[in-house]
Amino acid sequence: MPHITTDDGVKLYYEETGSGAPVIFVHEFAGDGRSWEPQVRFFARRYRCIVYWARGYTPSDVPKDPAQYSQDRATDDLAAVMKGLGIRKAHVVGLSMGAFAALHFGLRYARMAVSLTAAGVGYGATREKRAQFHAEVEAVANRIKAEGMKKMADSYARGPTRVVFEEKDPRGWAEFHKQLAEHSTLGSALTMLGVQRSRPSLYDLEAGFRKMRVPTLIVCGDEDDPTLEPGLFLKRAIPSSALLVMPKCGHTMNLEDPDAFNRAVLDFLTMVDGGRWTLRDPSTTTGSIIIPGKKG
Repeated sequence: MPHITTDDGVKLYYEETGSGAPVIFVHEFAGDGRSWEPQVRFFARRYRCIVYWARGYTPSDVPKDPAQYSQDRATDDLAAVMKGLGIRKAHVVGLSMGAFAALHFGLRYARMAVSLTAAGVGYGATREKRAQFHAEVEAVANRIKAEGMKKMADSYARGPTRVVFEEKDPRGWAEFHKQLAEHSTLGSALTMLGVQRSRPSLYDLEAGFRKMRVPTLIVCGDEDDPTLEPGLFLKRAIPSSALLVMPKCGHTMNLEDPDAFNRAVLDFLTMVDGGRWTLRDPSTTTGSIIIPGKKG
């Protein structure tokens, strides 16, 4: 079984398909490497696609020490997979928890990123929602421990930002729900507490984002409310970014509407690979509404 061993001894299972420029897919909390199947089947026709299972998600190792789960660890694990496969630079595509890892990767490992796609990112980021987010994360982690992931999946898969998925694609949602129920109870609880609860707010990273020059595509579903304001914030903070809002989509837009998601990301990667992705023109951010303003 192919795996990469991290610097703290955790084995991460991975799969790769296709050839060409590398694209690394980083999954969300409620997903795993299988969640990217619609993307791998599409992008492997043009790119070398790598998916891996985060620590805490079998068949990757499930460390028992809570200290081995954090946002920094998640970011370092992405770098470890690339280094272990001999990849110097890659396009990075992340969803939710994986999108946080992608953004932190852009801040800490910019030299290794050709581009970043951050989809469904922003849960608990706004300052007025921090306390509520922390409380809900604690409650979910406690329920996972008490009920087990198999039972907790019934509730988690029907969260407010996932309802639209079940409505539009019952079979796809059922597959997502089944895979979620197979996750490790211990790994899920520790990931929820160590990575989700403890990560910094995106707003606290604004200074770093304003200096970031890695081409970045931010993708939100218009029915994924916790990501809409953070998506606008990221668009305004990262000079090399663009924002796409997908209509009638919730949190898992790559599964809910894979064709539209794949085409949008392909257009982005094509522009980046062609050297046509530019920084935002400062004249668009002068604060003026109609008349050209003074450039800062």
